[in-house]
Amino acid sequence: MKIVADENIPFITEACEDLGETTTLTNRAIDNSAVKETDCLFVRSLTKVNADLLAGSPVRFIGSATIGVDHVDQEYLAREGIGFSSAPGSNANSVGEYIVAALLELALRKSFTLRGRTLGIIGVGNVGSRVAAKAKALGLKLLLNDPPRERAQAEPGQKKYKPIKEAVTAEDFYTSALDFVSLDALLPKADLVTLHVPLERAGQDPTFHLADREFFKQLKPGAIFLNTSRGSVHDETQLHQAIDSGKLCATVLDVWEHELDLDIDLLQKADLASPHIAGYSFDGKVCGTRMIVNAARQFFNQLAGEGYSFNEWDPAPLMPEPEAPRVTLDGATGDLQTLLNQAVQACYNIMTDDDTMRQSLELPREERILYYDELRNQYRYRREFFNTEVSLFNPPEGLAATLAGIGFKVM
Repeated sequence: MKIVADENIPFITEACEDLGETTTLTNRAIDNSAVKETDCLFVRSLTKVNADLLAGSPVRFIGSATIGVDHVDQEYLAREGIGFSSAPGSNANSVGEYIVAALLELALRKSFTLRGRTLGIIGVGNVGSRVAAKAKALGLKLLLNDPPRERAQAEPGQKKYKPIKEAVTAEDFYTSALDFVSLDALLPKADLVTLHVPLERAGQDPTFHLADREFFKQLKPGAIFLNTSRGSVHDETQLHQAIDSGKLCATVLDVWEHELDLDIDLLQKADLASPHIAGYSFDGKVCGTRMIVNAARQFFNQLAGEGYSFNEWDPAPLMPEPEAPRVTLDGATGDLQTLLNQAVQACYNIMTDDDTMRQSLELPREERILYYDELRNQYRYRREFFNTEVSLFNPPEGLAATLAGIGFKVM
């Protein structure tokens, strides 16, 4: 079997050793000529998977190491009988940790306490559920908006969603019947609003320019706006106005309406900015590799029939050591929120991403586009919080539970 893969999918060659011969290419080099003799193709979000890419090729399976699928023409794949899998949920925890880091950084910078404030979460799927659980651990009050889930849990005979009194874990938020509110109810009450929806341009629940003029008009004055979903979920013209008018206290942007050629004026105005890497923890990326490669194995097992099978791939033996395997916190050095920030920054300092992103402001347009692409393709090894053990001395009340709630191992 011949396999072509984006070179920035981690461990893709090792994962496919027993599947066939793997050729890795840059995303820009994955075009129709590159797949003329390819049976299996693994891509990321910058590769448009459609008839232009696949016409005349023998490709039988596509794996996209992403949670979003707006770059894939799934109707075309279905018509052509081409198997497809993405990696939903693979980077959900990574995005949740990015949101935690952003909130703690803003709270430090602007001198406010997170506990007791209200966070509006728009989209409570794989990612939003992780954010909700971590936000609850931080002591935030929650307002949840997710029309598709709200309809689903109200349908007769639904077995997936069961009522609970108190959601605690990400699984609770993902599988339980929750109290959802409309945007009209959420926006005027939320101190902070974060978007975790797919990009949908049509259908019952379109999200293209969901954050439009009316959205920002309804927002509580002085709110904080975060978007780590897709850039086109917010209308950049209206976001500019919301910032310029003082309606927003702060803005956190990991996604941009025109990637790679992003709006540098908006970059300058954002309080925290990054190049679409909220979900780029190394653990999340490797999880994406595992999901799509194992889906390919299942697909080709079915084609092969009885008598032959590809075993599932386990990446654990290849994972590198975390940068901060152990952290020690002393309650004498600060309050609970300060100590939380110390633990998070030991694993992930969000200001590093912000600083490198802003270096693009000094570059000419063409160089800036290439630089943005490089920031994503050459992103640093960022391990998730669960890889770090935290030892506590004289901890303030609630610190151990909060650290565990956002993902750390507490000793």
